[in-house]
Amino acid sequence: MKKYRCEWCVGDPLYEAYHDEEWGVPVYDDKKLFEFLVLETFQAGLSWITILRKRENFRKAFDDFDYRKISNYGEGKIEELLQDAGIIRNRLKVRATVTNAKSFISIQSEFGSFSKYIWAFTQGKPVKNAFKGGKEIPANTALSDAISRDLKKRGFKFVGTTVVYAHMQATGMVNDHEVGCFRYDEV
Repeated sequence: MKKYRCEWCVGDPLYEAYHDEEWGVPVYDDKKLFEFLVLETFQAGLSWITILRKRENFRKAFDDFDYRKISNYGEGKIEELLQDAGIIRNRLKVRATVTNAKSFISIQSEFGSFSKYIWAFTQGKPVKNAFKGGKEIPANTALSDAISRDLKKRGFKFVGTTVVYAHMQATGMVNDHEVGCFRYDEV
């Protein structure tokens, strides 16, 4: 019997694997949360499949998403990244990643972990939505608006409400699998 998946991922094996194994699974690990923050930052204005196809290149280019190393990137490293054809070569997004690494560490110092900070917005549990089709799923919500405002206040860049909502979906803060999707009750 064929599994029903959310309509957005059907037809591309990489997309389907990401949907089946990662999307919407609650993430509490700071390193993984930072990875998704970097990827979502670069995804702004592009399709997620573009980012997924370059994910390993990003991992290599950004020192396995080590936010401590990234927070210390200087102009030489930024210029090196801007020459790397394996990633999205956008100066503002590269600089934002360095800035965001510094702000990420600042939040860790204040809250003990980024995970504690971000998950406090949902009382530590995923918000389980009940959408029947992809067209019902919003690009942002009042909650993503609030998180976006708070992140910006703390110095983060490229964290508009749509980017934040995509991050919430990817890291399982919200379960936006369609009700008929086989993953809906699993995550």
